[in-house]
Amino acid sequence: MKTVSKKWTHLGLGAAFAGSALLAACGQDAPKTDVTPEPKPVATKAVDPAPAPGPSAEGGEGEGGVAIDRAGTDPVVFRSALAITEAHIIAARDAFIAGKTDAAGEMFAHPVSEVLADVEPFLKQQGVADFTDMLIDASTAVYDGSSNEEISTRTDEIITVLRAAAKKAPENGASEAKIQAGVVADQLDRAAVMYGLAGTSDEYEPYLDGYGFYKAAGNAYALEKDAITAEFPDAAAAIEKALERMGKAYASVLRPETLDQNAAALTAAASGVILAIGE
Repeated sequence: MKTVSKKWTHLGLGAAFAGSALLAACGQDAPKTDVTPEPKPVATKAVDPAPAPGPSAEGGEGEGGVAIDRAGTDPVVFRSALAITEAHIIAARDAFIAGKTDAAGEMFAHPVSEVLADVEPFLKQQGVADFTDMLIDASTAVYDGSSNEEISTRTDEIITVLRAAAKKAPENGASEAKIQAGVVADQLDRAAVMYGLAGTSDEYEPYLDGYGFYKAAGNAYALEKDAITAEFPDAAAAIEKALERMGKAYASVLRPETLDQNAAALTAAASGVILAIGE
């Protein structure tokens, strides 16, 4: 799996998303930019890895588009890192069931280096125990003759851990609806960007990334749909419109022969959510 970081600023995502972010696209060949591609992550845990920057570190725009230095204080950033992980896990499970073993193995392993290695200090700060071994074990399991049911069970267990971790997000005075709507907007934006990137090559992984982000957005919305609808009815309507569009773009975990949805329309739909939230 290759990665490429793409700088993007989208309609003032605001402090929650720290303006210009870095978006990692699994498996996409690097465009001509000043960003150096990352090496392929492996399904083994490094021995004595260099420590990730602490909560007070300067800089901190981490891989996967997470503004790492805000994860210790901003619940949207904190939860978005976990949602990115969930997106990969969902994509891995569904790809495995669809017979894409290599893609599944990569998707299970990728968040370990893409997001969690950098976010780990902030997870620990909030009392979240290290769970990277669960992802590494799942990545290995796809090659060990595991059944669909076994991989699905592993996926459910990881998602349960991610949901529990999300509840430990730092507080900044924002309502649960505001926070969760921000996470949904983040995932939708990523899904839209990935669809556009997928259209620039015939590689599977950018599409699979986008599929995972779309699914994670739907899950995040479902968790707090009532609260979001009550506090931000316009945002709820925009989210549902965006999810409907994304559902057509990502109708299957398998990439279609032709990506026939309008990428600009997907971006506009995602941007509509951001605007409706008021960021």
